[in-house]
Amino acid sequence: MDGVENGGRAPGTAWPAGVLRPVRSGNGFEEALRQLLRVLRLGLVPEGGRLPAERELAPMLGVSRVTLREVLRVLQDEGLVESRRGRYGGTFVRRRPVPARGGAGAELRRRIAGVDLEDTLRLREVLDVGAAGLCAADGLGPAAARRLRAALAATGEAPPAEYRRADTLLHLTLAELSGSPSLAAQYAAVRATLNDLLDCLPLLVRNLEHSQAQHAALVRAVLAGDADGAREAMREHCAGTAALLRGFLE
Repeated sequence: MDGVENGGRAPGTAWPAGVLRPVRSGNGFEEALRQLLRVLRLGLVPEGGRLPAERELAPMLGVSRVTLREVLRVLQDEGLVESRRGRYGGTFVRRRPVPARGGAGAELRRRIAGVDLEDTLRLREVLDVGAAGLCAADGLGPAAARRLRAALAATGEAPPAEYRRADTLLHLTLAELSGSPSLAAQYAAVRATLNDLLDCLPLLVRNLEHSQAQHAALVRAVLAGDADGAREAMREHCAGTAALLRGFLE
């Protein structure tokens, strides 16, 4: 139930596979920090929303609550989350400052300094197109089809400020439904990098409308078992995102 009591967060148990998993022994703190940073960059918890409670999150990551608190302290020191006390307290995602309209390109160039954009875009396309093709070729059972339809509906109902989060969840759902845990995990990683760049860009209503039309065509092809059509729809969708990013860099 959304609202005051849970801060509007999406329950951790509802996150797609590959986003959080028990960490490897030896680097528990570093691995847990990396995974929670990915959750924040993917936007799986909306700004102002609450992370899962420590008693839920620690077992999901396979770390002690002491280690988890150390990780959360780092995130708080970095200004990414804040801790609130009281009955409805917890760890909440802080709102990120929006770059000034004229400064979107400058902020994007700053963030992209340590990223190989072309490699990121190419890997994203390979994984997204592959996932769409696998889902269509293998066919989705009734439960999986309902999940995909629900994810599409969420993008259609999302206000502009929430669209990218819903968009991310739709793509993560496709990656999970592909049946390849490795693909899902790799997609979550590359999508986190991509979202960090997309967050620099202003929300353009025309672009969101176009993106939603592409999502609808993609889901239709997947549910119809049209693997070629699904791959082509996804390839076109990825090309649109790439063009938008390149446009703000020029």
